[in-house]
Amino acid sequence: DGREYAELGDLTGFLGVLGQEQPALRCRALLLDPVDRDRSYSASPSYGRLLTGALLPEVSAGWATRGLPVGMGASLGAVAMLDAALRRPGSFGGLLLQSGSFFTDRFDGHESGFRFYRRLTRFTADATAEPERYRGLRIAMTCGTGEENLDNNRELAQRLRGIGVEVEFVANRDAHNYVAWRDCWEPTLARLMARVWGP
Repeated sequence: DGREYAELGDLTGFLGVLGQEQPALRCRALLLDPVDRDRSYSASPSYGRLLTGALLPEVSAGWATRGLPVGMGASLGAVAMLDAALRRPGSFGGLLLQSGSFFTDRFDGHESGFRFYRRLTRFTADATAEPERYRGLRIAMTCGTGEENLDNNRELAQRLRGIGVEVEFVANRDAHNYVAWRDCWEPTLARLMARVWGP
């Protein structure tokens, strides 16, 4: 949801100020928009392969880059980022997963009418099955205390820590919206970037 991150949260403005204050965190932002958000972002194998197998290599070949990218996404976008990172380990150095739709039957049965609900619950259940896929990957997660996704995000963070993944989890006093996600970038996103790229 790159355009909405930029337009509704001013991501590029945030990154510009951050880069001025901390030159080691200066970066390029690749802002992607989905064609069919529900289908692409619900742990779609084709989307994950396209992102890590074609788009990221093309960007790295076309523009000067250094180090592994930090991916970020909100809601279904968080699922898409984690899925892509697990499909091609080593593609990302870090992930900011905000209010991820990491559905489980235990917490999200009310979402069972969503057309990709089963694909999401399978992905969430299997997300920690192969710990070696997380090698070198740093993760930060944020979720609002007023969200339905809070319990499934907390549970996934705990499971990830249980297999040895470095995870920072932040629960902020807000809901499922771009203001809430934007308000977590400082210091969570800045801290994640520093963990991936150095101080």
